[in-house]
Amino acid sequence: MIVITGVSGFIASALITRLNQDRFLDLILVDDFQGLSNHKNHEHTGKNFLGKTYHKCVDRASFPEWLEMNQNQVQFVFHLGARTDTAERDLEVLNSLNLEYSKRVWALCTQYQIPLVYASSAATYGGGELGYKDSHDCVEALRPLNPYGISKNDFDKWVLTQESTPFFWAGLKFFNVYGPNEYHKDRMASVIFHAHRQITELGKLRLFKSHREGIPDGEQKRDFIYVMDVVDVCMFLMHHRKNSGIYNLGSGQARSFNDLAAAVFSAMDKPVHIEYVDTPMDIRNSYQYYTCADMTKLKSIGYHNEFTSLEAGIMEYVSKYLSSDYAIF
Repeated sequence: MIVITGVSGFIASALITRLNQDRFLDLILVDDFQGLSNHKNHEHTGKNFLGKTYHKCVDRASFPEWLEMNQNQVQFVFHLGARTDTAERDLEVLNSLNLEYSKRVWALCTQYQIPLVYASSAATYGGGELGYKDSHDCVEALRPLNPYGISKNDFDKWVLTQESTPFFWAGLKFFNVYGPNEYHKDRMASVIFHAHRQITELGKLRLFKSHREGIPDGEQKRDFIYVMDVVDVCMFLMHHRKNSGIYNLGSGQARSFNDLAAAVFSAMDKPVHIEYVDTPMDIRNSYQYYTCADMTKLKSIGYHNEFTSLEAGIMEYVSKYLSSDYAIF
């Protein structure tokens, strides 16, 4: 059996589809299912895993006990569940879910020698003052800009102090992931998702102005990665099962929001109409102006697939999913 946590979420649900396509059907789906029933976007969170083939759903709270009882049947764990809201300020929630719960999953995978892939985040890099290289030597010195990033970096730091580990493990620093199944994420959904909705409703797209000298409006840059590429890397690591460590997972390309906007307008076959608005004060000081994953380390262990270009990923996402009544992958 293969365990996936956070199955109502974006990346995990896409991974389930890929596992099913590759004929992995004995899946254990883990999430806060009681909480999901009260989610204001339950229609979409439920769709993310309904219709997929799996063995059993296990509630997040009871999963550690379930794993202890069934560890001899589990071949791999993808721990992708987390509180991912970068605006979350409740440190108790972040520490409980992103740090302490992850420690518990790690400890069980170590005890029973179950290979583990877990979700870290590019938010750990903060303002990028130290660059975006996934060297273990840099982790202690990183200074994330928000409590979410701090919680993710705290777990990475803790992992690197552990003498006992699963026989294979990988922490994936996800950069700006976009693609189908993110419809429930509200303000945390990708810029592509929000752009499509704005253009559909208003015929124009609002982007944040630049508040830094020398950087024009809309030329803030991010490393955008299509969720299908993320899933490909997860599958590679499941089969690879060596070279444990923390890895960047981005496209390795920094693209501007103006580039992104042009690609969305093109995919929707509409003229470009951008309106630049002030970046809200509550996020202005922590707003990243540049991210770009150094992908050397992942390539060094044998991953040589080409990453989907921003234009190609947006074209598929818009035409196949967003323009098809938010179709689920």
